[in-house]
Amino acid sequence: MQIISHLLVSPNVTRVACPKNSTPLERPEVIVMHYTAGGDGRDSALYLADKATRASAHVVIARDGQVFQLVPFNVRAWHAGAGSLDGRTNVNAFSIGVELANSGRLVRRDDRWFAWYGQEIPRAEVHTARGADGVTYWHAYTPLQLRVAARVCRLLCERYGIRRLVGHSDITSRKQDPGPAFPWEAFRRAALVEDDGPVVPADAPVMGF
Repeated sequence: MQIISHLLVSPNVTRVACPKNSTPLERPEVIVMHYTAGGDGRDSALYLADKATRASAHVVIARDGQVFQLVPFNVRAWHAGAGSLDGRTNVNAFSIGVELANSGRLVRRDDRWFAWYGQEIPRAEVHTARGADGVTYWHAYTPLQLRVAARVCRLLCERYGIRRLVGHSDITSRKQDPGPAFPWEAFRRAALVEDDGPVVPADAPVMGF
């Protein structure tokens, strides 16, 4: 996988036309991680690319590792919404948005778990979290999905000099993504590039997920 002319190039990358986004993104400083709150990665990408949808993202990464690129990395996507980061508003103007296909928070009914849109989630895909809200349930990310996402983020860090990863929930309290199921510590180790070079070589397998 590589970045050529601000587009990902790899056999597992599909370009999805999203002409509604055209404002230049001159200096991306941050990568913002999201979940789609939906099921299928392709369907989520097509929804975000639709001209009637007032949101978009640079890439959507499916649960099987397929990548859909909607917006070139030198163009702003509409992924951050209203909110701020370190007192700076209009986060879309200095960030790249990466969406992971994931249903988000789940509802438990007896010994079954369901997404907000009604789909049942297998027990093997349920992440249990314990916090201030008590016990909550979330859709787990797949190891392959996380490995691909880490590689994409590492390429972005190398190409654009990005040194920071945040979640949508860091921008606004209205959002919870990427949620408690997202392995921040391991992901940052695999994805971020330090001042003296990448944490691991760009072509090395990403472990830990």
